[in-house]
Amino acid sequence: MDRILKKYVPMTETAFYILLSLTEPRHGYGIIKQVEEMTRGRIKLGSGTIYGTLTKMQRDEIITIFADEKRKKIYEITDLGKQLMRVEMDRLKELHDNALRYEEDFQ
Repeated sequence: MDRILKKYVPMTETAFYILLSLTEPRHGYGIIKQVEEMTRGRIKLGSGTIYGTLTKMQRDEIITIFADEKRKKIYEITDLGKQLMRVEMDRLKELHDNALRYEEDFQ
């Protein structure tokens, strides 16, 4: 786990949203559409970006292939990936709390 933490934390926004989109198994295009929906169109993942990231995450055992249907791989997050997301979410909550606490100092 330490190796994965060093490699992924702090997480890129792309990696974070890809993993966040895997609350249920999805294929690549489904991940792209889910991330776009979650970010209200702010993030539009290209196929090169997403498939490169998915390959890396699969190699690191953060995600796995749930099913392989007619040239569409369906991905799901692993227990290791869920642990990683909990660590990153805790980090982001701290960041958010501190941003709110010191926000007035930057008005």
